[in-house]
Amino acid sequence: MSAVFDKPSLPQRILPFFQGFDPWLLLAVLLLAGIGLVTMYSSGYDHGTRFYDHARNMVLAAGIMFVVAQVPPQRLMALAVPLYLAGVALLVAVALFGITKKGAQRWLNVGVVVQPSELLKIAMPLMLAWWFQKREGALRPVDFAAALALLVVPVGLIMKQPDLGTALLVLAAGLSVIFFAGLSWKLVLPPVLIGAVAVGLVVWFEPSLCADGVRWPVLHDYQQQRICTLLDPTRDPLGKGFHIIQGMIAIGSGGPFGKGFMEGTQTHLEFIPERTTDFIFAAYSEEFGLAGNLLLIAGCLFLVFRGLLIALEAPTLFSRLLAGAVAMIFFTYAFVNMGMVSGILPVVGVPLPFVSYGGTAMATLGLALGILMSIARARRLSLP
Repeated sequence: MSAVFDKPSLPQRILPFFQGFDPWLLLAVLLLAGIGLVTMYSSGYDHGTRFYDHARNMVLAAGIMFVVAQVPPQRLMALAVPLYLAGVALLVAVALFGITKKGAQRWLNVGVVVQPSELLKIAMPLMLAWWFQKREGALRPVDFAAALALLVVPVGLIMKQPDLGTALLVLAAGLSVIFFAGLSWKLVLPPVLIGAVAVGLVVWFEPSLCADGVRWPVLHDYQQQRICTLLDPTRDPLGKGFHIIQGMIAIGSGGPFGKGFMEGTQTHLEFIPERTTDFIFAAYSEEFGLAGNLLLIAGCLFLVFRGLLIALEAPTLFSRLLAGAVAMIFFTYAFVNMGMVSGILPVVGVPLPFVSYGGTAMATLGLALGILMSIARARRLSLP
């Protein structure tokens, strides 16, 4: 009888917090985090404490993931509207009172300097998932139009800063929710075809479109320059094309199995710009080659597919849409980063998930991973 009143041991008290965690999702993240630590040690060896700071950021992201994973999806849903409104209000404040660095007005001083656009990477899919959940079973074309309007407002404010990389991530997250909510292919295909034709025309008429003195409508000058540099990086090999050229050289020089850990000449002779942040994929490719790249890509794809499987098994429309959007956020991060370093996409400020250095990005990824864990945990704990 006394055993009934025995005080539970510490492991018994802690175990419930870890029950329901998705082990396959953790495995994918641990693989990417391990690759990130190894690559950071090599590429950041002369950056002071960057390796240790990167490890600290990973621990912070793990803590955020653990805390958010304890929050049920129903409570996450209750935060959707307040987070979205707060994010948009902060973006308006940035436009009015923001701090300008290197020609971009992206930061706000609220006692500490913050970048509000990072909040929208999570707040945007939360808001749209909430929107469609409230209209489940009676979706009309006007509901999709309203969702697009909710998406256009923050994306437009972020583009105005200008911050093409973050705007792209927020746009991808929002469009993922709208697509998963049941947007008809008849509405998806026309803009895709128009975009493909526009890209073809730009490539075909590149010499005249990128000539000196020619200005494109809508785009900022730096955005036009990035596109023109992508089409022909040799136009300015020591200036705007330097990043792309050196990235492709590093990737190609890695060969099938790479030059070996700490043996990357392009990396250690400092030919690769931003080798610990946006261009860390080039440093990794040089040292670990095609075999290492296949392992990295497999880890990224497994993370995305596991996220989509969690979305497929989620019990509510809100959870399905949110989990699907988070999985596509990971995909967009990886695809855009590898694409820009490889020279198939314009250079934008998008990190490689769990590999690139950056405290804010790592915290955002930890938050996104925590949301996936929360949805997976709620599903697993509800099973008999």
